[in-house]
Amino acid sequence: MNKGCMLAGLAAVIGVVVLALTWMGLYNGIVTQDEAVNKAWGNVESVLQRRFDLIPNLVNTVKGYAEHEKGLLEEVTRLRSQWGEAQTPAAKAGVASLLEGALGRLMVVVESYPELKANQNFIALQDELAGTENRINVERQRYNNAVQDYNTTIRRMPAALVARLANFTPRSSFEADKDAATAPSVQF
Repeated sequence: MNKGCMLAGLAAVIGVVVLALTWMGLYNGIVTQDEAVNKAWGNVESVLQRRFDLIPNLVNTVKGYAEHEKGLLEEVTRLRSQWGEAQTPAAKAGVASLLEGALGRLMVVVESYPELKANQNFIALQDELAGTENRINVERQRYNNAVQDYNTTIRRMPAALVARLANFTPRSSFEADKDAATAPSVQF
């Protein structure tokens, strides 16, 4: 009887150790993925900040050529300020999408000014902005992939139990603004 109690006790201890190790492994995996999402968002913010920093130079270059496009230039400047003031990833993503649309309209306006299109400063800024837009797209995709991996993990068993008990919640993907599918149009 003593031997049976010892075996049962040993089995219980082994079971608790296995459960504890499984819990720690799942928890640490979720934390790693959560941090990957944070890092990916940081990368998105970094390239959005690059765009944010390029905008004043672009606006000032265009301003000298397109004085009657003042409303559009003011909108770009206003959206740039809103992005700088946004506090949450969702707010920054929303303003970034609006800013993307305004920059698209600005590039359409530029097409009407051949001397501006030939200006070396503008050409350099436009190239920088195009490169930045490509980086933004890449980082958004990486962020969305990290969010997908994280959200999948916290929904699958047994990690879902750990996630629920440890208060891990789903994260939101970076989504394009609903107007992003429509090409900008500018009236002269």
